[in-house]
Amino acid sequence: MKSHYLAATAAACLTLSISHGAQAEDLTLCWAAWDPANALVELSKEFEAQSGHKMTFEFVPWTNFADRMLNELNSGGKLCDLMIGDSQWIGAGAESGHYIKLNDFFDANGISMSDFVPATVTGYSEWPKGTPNYWALPAFGDVVGWTYRKDWFERPEIQAAFKEKTGRDLTPPATFAELKEVAEFFQGREIDGKTVYGASIYTERGSEGITMGVMDVLYSFGFKYDNPDKPYDMEGFVNSPGAVEGLEFYKALYDCCTPPGASNSYMGEGIDAYKSGQVALQMNFAFTWPGFEVDPNVGGGKTGYLVNPAGPTGERFAQLGGQGISVVSYSEKQDAALEYIKWFAQPEVQQKWWSMGGFSALRSVVEDPAFAASQPYAQTYLDSMAIVKDFWAEPAYASLLQASQKRFHDYVVAGQGTAKEALDGLVQDWTEVFQDEGKL
Repeated sequence: MKSHYLAATAAACLTLSISHGAQAEDLTLCWAAWDPANALVELSKEFEAQSGHKMTFEFVPWTNFADRMLNELNSGGKLCDLMIGDSQWIGAGAESGHYIKLNDFFDANGISMSDFVPATVTGYSEWPKGTPNYWALPAFGDVVGWTYRKDWFERPEIQAAFKEKTGRDLTPPATFAELKEVAEFFQGREIDGKTVYGASIYTERGSEGITMGVMDVLYSFGFKYDNPDKPYDMEGFVNSPGAVEGLEFYKALYDCCTPPGASNSYMGEGIDAYKSGQVALQMNFAFTWPGFEVDPNVGGGKTGYLVNPAGPTGERFAQLGGQGISVVSYSEKQDAALEYIKWFAQPEVQQKWWSMGGFSALRSVVEDPAFAASQPYAQTYLDSMAIVKDFWAEPAYASLLQASQKRFHDYVVAGQGTAKEALDGLVQDWTEVFQDEGKL
């Protein structure tokens, strides 16, 4: 952390209170309805006390969040002064004029994007990607990882049974091949008089679930969105042999090792399956981890945390989640909204955010020597954020997502066609979208 930034933010702390003649405003912050949002309500009470502004919150369940908030933005609505929008919205937020550009504000207030985890700056703030044009402050770092029943893995009788079946020790899986082997071992096994299952994975069709799950696997099998040397050239990259193998793996994992009724599962269903003791392994975003630690069934050392496993060639990537916080261009209270961002960027506020269950993206927080030991999942979070990739953040994100949701669900869950046919079809779908956008 640069000393001038610390000085600037310390000064900001002293000057955040309302200046002479400034008017207290009622600000509305829009986000998804989930545990981190509840933590932000508590954290924001300090902003209210310091600034005189009153915070109101509009939280929408994840399954309806994109439809509700993208409709709000596309209609030029004034409901939201601040938007913690999904990472994939940043292109549309910038190009459609929904968000105000923050470069001048950052410069004037000593907020440097180099002080944030690089992956979160690229994922949540930049458009176009790879350019220093910022439309959000990284607000909540998130990534898909895995939890496993550490207490089950450590039982001598289970270890012995696994060794007898597989010829190797039962260890937390480091590769997808090992993960499937472990999931197959637990599928239908009786533990404490209850039948358990291998793994909870994402299969949800209606919003983004199965895409987030499939992509989390495909990256490590060699999938690429397009030719690194020719943007939007997707043939042979989206449907590469490695990508086909990865999609076949995901379907095989779904077919062999998921609990009954798992054809439309996303974050909430994964949480329920894991907390209720249904599954040995669970795919989910890191935001779920603080809740597991305090849960009476799976907390207290019963849960282990895993970075997304490696693919067959040793490549290892993970699906980025998380969001940045933006000022909505249709707001009539932009100055007060910018005050909130200035407050939220302070290191001491970011440290509290982490301690309350928020996943800070500020490097001074996550690179602190004490960070890795601050929670059982802290090191896994750090390691995971170092290997992230994200879905298209294009303005046509919604159309691109609808196509992948249908193609993946039809193949993985409904069993229609082959993996190659699904990915060939996805190339066609995405090509049409980019042709309509004038990018091909």
